Amino acid sequence: MVKKDSYQEFLKEDFNKLFAGMKLGDVQKHFLRSRWLDQVLWMEGKANSSRDRHYFLRITTIIGGVILPALVSLNINTTNFKVNNIETSTRIRDVIIWSTFGLSQIVAISAAIEEFFHYGERWRHYRRTVESLKTQGWQFSQLTGPYRNYTSHEEAFNLFADHVEDIIQRDVEIYATQVIQEKKEEKQNQEDYILLQNTKTTSLVEKKEEE
Repeated sequence: MVKKDSYQEFLKEDFNKLFAGMKLGDVQKHFLRSRWLDQVLWMEGKANSSRDRHYFLRITTIIGGVILPALVSLNINTTNFKVNNIETSTRIRDVIIWSTFGLSQIVAISAAIEEFFHYGERWRHYRRTVESLKTQGWQFSQLTGPYRNYTSHEEAFNLFADHVEDIIQRDVEIYATQVIQEKKEEKQNQEDYILLQNTKTTSLVEKKEEE
């Protein structure tokens, strides 16, 4: 957490120094700080947070998936493994069984959370957006790229503001589309589950009637 905050503070301080050297009006500098820089810092934080959660859940799922077969194998072997003390043998077997059950639940929950929240996709989405904003900021500060034909920052500012708003607007549209898609998938999964339960119930009733 300290490293993330220190990096964001570094970005804020670095860009504020850069803004101070530009010949811009107060309103334009306010836009740079409250609109562009605020979005950069916010998305930088969201990208780091989504990345950390994605890595944690994926690593938990992978490590748990590797350990589970070994625990299952131990559980099977203990049935043929005789210990002089029957109580000790039973205790060992219970520990292995409950460990296997607990770890399987952790793996399932980690995979389900990642599947539901899509932290990996969110991380890549925020990272692309924030890097696009940073690129626009550096190109604007150096009057390069799309701003190379302008002789001052004041002249290039309107184009820069348009590019920033376009990037933010695309980010909002993509996010809204993802949310709608996730809602549709969740609704479809619920409908499939209800249909499956109804099918099982119908089959059970028909089987009892035949009996």
